[in-house]
Amino acid sequence: MSAWIKMISEGEATGELREMYKQAMTPHGTVDNVMKVHSLRPHTMQGHVALYKSVLHHPDITLPLWFLEIVAAYTSIKNSCEYSLAHHFTNARRLIDDDERADNILKVLKAGKPEIEFQGKDLALLQYSIKLTAHVSEMKQTDIENLRDAGCTDGEILEVNQVVAYFNYSNRVLNGLGVTTEGDAIGYYD
Repeated sequence: MSAWIKMISEGEATGELREMYKQAMTPHGTVDNVMKVHSLRPHTMQGHVALYKSVLHHPDITLPLWFLEIVAAYTSIKNSCEYSLAHHFTNARRLIDDDERADNILKVLKAGKPEIEFQGKDLALLQYSIKLTAHVSEMKQTDIENLRDAGCTDGEILEVNQVVAYFNYSNRVLNGLGVTTEGDAIGYYD
């Protein structure tokens, strides 16, 4: 079983669902369970696909994709979402293209000590990410001012904010419906 609710397979999909599966298809030619879990309500998959592509795969993103994948993984670690961590740290690892560095990054993120591997703007954005995930009610204007002081532009702050917000949404979909990676091709990139 790959979720606690029924999922319609690609082979059984017709009409709107079949079209949504085409939009949600990965470069591997498959549809991951994170999207299949929406199969009983394809209109929610449509929103999910659009949001996902806008925060991680839009040509106007300015921050390095490897770093946004790290933000996704760190958010998922904080939310104990093994599904998103498996997919998105695999993406980060492939983009970093240095297994030793990737192993060190994963270790410090799991320990909640990004300052061991990150500094400056990157560290500030990771700290913002965790506060936004775990202590959203404590967010203050000074959090944004601190990011600017660390060298972040408002556009970069927005990019990280949107990745964190998306993964908080997605992590809750996945954990709340018991979605597993069974049958998925892990990671987006070859």
